[in-house]
Formats: sequence, structure tokens, C-alpha cells
Amino acid sequence: MSALKDRIADGSLARLGLLDAAGIDQCADVVAQAEAANLETIRVLFTDQHGILRGKTIVASALPSLFANGIAAPSTLLLKDTSHRTVFPVWQADGAVAGGMRGAGDILMVPDPATFRILPWSPHSAWLLCDLADGAGGMSPFCTRGILRKSVEELAAQGRALVVGLEVEFHVFRKLDPKLDHASATMPGQPAQTENLSQGYQFLTETEYDALEPVMDDLRRTCAGLGLPIRSMEIEMGPSQFEFTVDPADPMTHADNMVMLRTAVKQVCARQGLHATFMCKPNLPNAVASGWHLHQSLIDVQTGMNLFQSNEDALTFECSGWIAGLLAHAAESCLLSTPTVNGYKRYQPHQLAPNRIVWGRDNRGAMIRVLTKPDDPASRIENRVAEPAANPYLFFASQIVAGMNGIAQQMQAPKAVEDPYDADAAPLPGSLLAAINAFEGSPLYRLAWGDGFVDYLCKIRRAEWDRYHLTVSQWEQQEYFGLY
Repeated sequence: MSALKDRIADGSLARLGLLDAAGIDQCADVVAQAEAANLETIRVLFTDQHGILRGKTIVASALPSLFANGIAAPSTLLLKDTSHRTVFPVWQADGAVAGGMRGAGDILMVPDPATFRILPWSPHSAWLLCDLADGAGGMSPFCTRGILRKSVEELAAQGRALVVGLEVEFHVFRKLDPKLDHASATMPGQPAQTENLSQGYQFLTETEYDALEPVMDDLRRTCAGLGLPIRSMEIEMGPSQFEFTVDPADPMTHADNMVMLRTAVKQVCARQGLHATFMCKPNLPNAVASGWHLHQSLIDVQTGMNLFQSNEDALTFECSGWIAGLLAHAAESCLLSTPTVNGYKRYQPHQLAPNRIVWGRDNRGAMIRVLTKPDDPASRIENRVAEPAANPYLFFASQIVAGMNGIAQQMQAPKAVEDPYDADAAPLPGSLLAAINAFEGSPLYRLAWGDGFVDYLCKIRRAEWDRYHLTVSQWEQQEYFGLY
């Protein structure tokens, strides 16, 4: 073990200051775990701007070298939209390329040994999540894991910590045709043809759960094998729609858990001839939109007290300010909570999804649902705005940035509403384009994350919007092809 630690300590990551003594010990422990488990491969991954895991697979014997030196990957992985097209002019002599990443040079993947997970469905292999750095050891401004870490540290400097709990909805369908013919290999590929596993509209019914229990059990056991603290598995409203809830944890733990959950569910289902999707509203008959509800509590680090405990007549200073900050910056934050064209089709009235920027007490139609009581350590707020496709690092960081701003500016939450769909309040953005414009013009996020990141993310999302609105839709064909 001593020789192994020396080898890791002599590597470039330690020399660049990216690995300290405690980290070296963790890395050595992971190598020992991999050897004890007779692992063959390690999937070395980072979360991209869309919340998708990307990376390389190495043989297990290369693990010490990985911990010593990291591993390089093409920088263009950070410059792609959701079709996997590189949207920046990396081959041109002129034209703005974010982060100076012209020429498709390398980025450095720096593994975090705390994220090591042996895969229950592929026990000869394991995951390792990474941060992103440049060759000089500076953290990449486009590393979304790094953005969340910075926000968490800024909150900690105030003596506070955020605790989050997850409710995640998704669909699981039976795959009829994976669309592997050559003509379907477009960019992006043609969607698989599927059918429901259940007819739906039997919200939380026992017989429906029993019918889907084999799939639920496989997914639950997979999550348990990854160390994900699943609390409940539920039958959601729509056909073939599931919901998993997860015990509370700190934001970084749950951001890692969320990307692992989404990826594990998709991979386990694919091996069984099923198609799992965290797309918000699939274009399928009778499909119901999926949401992602984020429970939040603010904790005093020194005392451990939940700062959101309050009675029905008044919110605490911290709770009121946090809510006010989330509401004040809701429109510009939507690009982070709802980053797809599709997600804005969920914001419909009377559908258990928000469509206005309001809060209410235990009201599932409001954007912010407040569940606070005096002397109740479980007091919390629930932000119901997000879609399950969101990058969790950016989503969680946005809550910290907006909430901290509300407290710092001594904002006070407006009066709670009981009629969230009829309230006289500003609507949530009606489209991805509206969200892009709001984020682009946000002084708050430009101050928190820098002009470079704001402009970078807006360019990527605008490329997706342009492809969307310049595509001739079936609606247009039906509306105009015969009439004119």
C-alpha cells in the first residue's frame, strides 16, 4: 500500500495541487476495493453541461495511473448541444469559442474517489465521477460539479448548509423497435418505438404497483447497490409513469446521486428490453408530463438547527428571504431547472405543475410549496418547477445563488396564495427561448458564475432552440400544405 500511495503522490494531480494527502489515502483504498472485487474495467466519467455522463473506460490495472495523473478527453464534449453537435466554431481562425477551446484540445478529468461505485448490473465494472481541469491544474469554469461546489462553499462561509431531498418522476416503456436500421442513425437518432407497461391513471393504486413490482424491484435493488438512499417507489398518474423519492442529503451528494440514478435506470432497463426516459413530456398518446420536486432546508452549521422552522402565521427571516430569492429569480433560473424545449410544455394549469411564480402552504399547484412547522426539524420548502432532465449541479447551485441573494438583500416573501393558477402573479417563462433571454440578462448569475459561463450556456441552448423552431413541424404541414 505504501508503494501505491507513493506512486499516486508522485503523479501530476498531486503536483498540480489537485490531490491532497487525504485524497491519496482514498485513492489507495479504492484501488484495494477494485482488486478485492476482481474488477476488469472502470468507467471514468464526468457530467456534461446537459447532466449526461460522458467519459472513457479503462482496464482496472490502470486505476493507479488514473489517480496519479487523471485522464484527458476532447474539450469539444463541453461544446455540444443535445444533438451531440459541436455548436462552437472550433476549427475556424476567428469566431468566439468558449474557454479558448479552439482546435478540440484536451480537458483533464480528475477522478473523485468518493464517487467509486461497483455496478450491480455489471459487477466486473465500476463508475468513477470526475471534476474537470485544464492542463495547469485550474478548475474548468464549465465544470458543473465545480460550480455547485463553489456555491456550497459560499453558503458554508455564512455558517449555513443546504439539505435537499428528491422526488423524481420518469417513464419506463417496453421497447418494440430500437430503431437500429441505418436510416434511423440520424443526429440525434430516431426515437425508439415503445408501448406502455401499464395503462395508468391509477395513481398510487396497490394493484398497479403489484403489476409493476418486478421492474420496481430491479430498479430499487440497483439503487441500493449503488448506495442511493431510495425512500419510496410510487405509481405516478400517467401510463408507465414511476416516481422515486430519496432521503435528504447535502447538495453535492444528491447531485452525484441524481446523475447515477438516471443513468442506472436507463442502463438497467435497456438490458431488459425496456426504455426508461426522464424526458419531461414524451410525444406519446395520453402521456403525462414528469416533474422533479426539490425539497430544501437551510441548516445552521454551528447549532444544527433547521432555519426554516416556522409557524403558520410567520416565516423565519431565513425562510422568507430564501423563498423571496427563489421567486425573484425564478424566470432567469428556469434555464437551469428546465433546460429543454420540451420542459416548458409541462407548465399547464390544474395539472399539479406550476405555471406562475408564487408560493403556497402545502399547495401542490404553487411553484414553491411550503411545509414548515415550529420546532419541526423536517420543516422544508419544495420547489416544483424543475423537469427531471435538468443538470442537478446547476439546478442545486441556482437554488443556493437565488436563496442566498434573497437573504442577503433582506427580501421578504409575498403573501402565500391558495389559488396558484388564478393568482395575479407573473407567469413562468413560456418557452426555452424566454428562459434563455432571462438567464442571459441576469446580473445575479453573471456576478455569481461569470460572463463566460452565462454566454457559453446561452449559446448552447440557443443552438437547440434554433434547430427546434426552424424545423417544419407536423402541425405546420397539416395546417398549411393543403390550405395554400
